[in-house]
Amino acid sequence: MSPGPSPARRAAAVLTPAAVAAAHIAPAATWLPVVRRRFPRLAGVGHPAHVALTFDDGPDPESTPCFLDALEELGVRATFFVLGDHVVRHPSVVRETVRRGHELAVHGWSHDRPWLPAPAEDVRGLARAAGAVRELTGRHPRWYRPPYGILTSGRWAAARTAGLRPVLWTAWGRDWTAGATPASVRSAVAAGLRGGGTVLLHDTDRMSAPDCWRAALGALPGIVNGCREAGLSVGPLAEHGVPRAGNGGRHASGADRPR
Repeated sequence: MSPGPSPARRAAAVLTPAAVAAAHIAPAATWLPVVRRRFPRLAGVGHPAHVALTFDDGPDPESTPCFLDALEELGVRATFFVLGDHVVRHPSVVRETVRRGHELAVHGWSHDRPWLPAPAEDVRGLARAAGAVRELTGRHPRWYRPPYGILTSGRWAAARTAGLRPVLWTAWGRDWTAGATPASVRSAVAAGLRGGGTVLLHDTDRMSAPDCWRAALGALPGIVNGCREAGLSVGPLAEHGVPRAGNGGRHASGADRPR
């Protein structure tokens, strides 16, 4: 009878799956503000006189046009992180978003949570989403924000393969909740925003509480005007001047916080 596996081999057999899982999910800790602040480039920190305005989860034929109208009235362009499966369902909304001068970025193919490693699926999904945007607009998207901000090692690698740059946010409006109001969204954004920051809002309620997008829409004028009163310009990530890695990405002083 041959001897069984040694204790060291048995331990390795147990530890290897755990190590793989840890390596997969560890980068997602950047979802936490205390961790994200240590990576200003990933958080979307840019020029201290500018604020990047971004929207997730669209396009949505009901709500996205309302945001496009509101932004046009405010004279502001933004970056829309779109889902590939929504892009192919609503191509006219995508074309109209680009026609109005906004930037399209990738939010993934679908809005899933990647708890288990699936590197091949990650690569296929991001390539498919980026390809859908490129096919409709003639432009290759530049940015990638994973659903829920869960940036796993597999999705980081998939973004590099697809030629996309991961970027998260420095301030959000908590506009996905049933109790969100224009006032609560504006207050949440102001609490975390400084010059050079990136704002996360949502232009649809497909992944959140019904009709919560109306709170974000109602908060837009106050957010934009608050930035302008603080001497900050507002626009898409393409105009944000996000620094290269190791280039600092300083926050502006507290006086630059929108009211």
